[in-house]
Amino acid sequence: MIANVSAVLGATLCIAGSLFFVAGTLGLLRFPDVYTRLHALTKADNLGLGLIATGIAIQASSWMVGLKVILIWGLALLASATACNLIANAAIRAKIRPRQTTER
Repeated sequence: MIANVSAVLGATLCIAGSLFFVAGTLGLLRFPDVYTRLHALTKADNLGLGLIATGIAIQASSWMVGLKVILIWGLALLASATACNLIANAAIRAKIRPRQTTER
């Protein structure tokens, strides 16, 4: 019974995480400038990865495996934040301005 609950919860979290990955990808393709694209990628993809890592950790064979998966997610968060910062700084140095929208 408990194995079934953890399997269903883990699968649900993995599916929800995949949906966040799809949302981040759509943001990358649809948003107008580099800054909004970075925002979509860093927020949606990090949340998606967190949900998938949690789902996998719940289904893990031992608590050590689950802890390792969560630590890998933490390293991915650090790498994502660093890469996003570097790309945004490069865009600022290249004088790329955010796209201005006019409201009517």
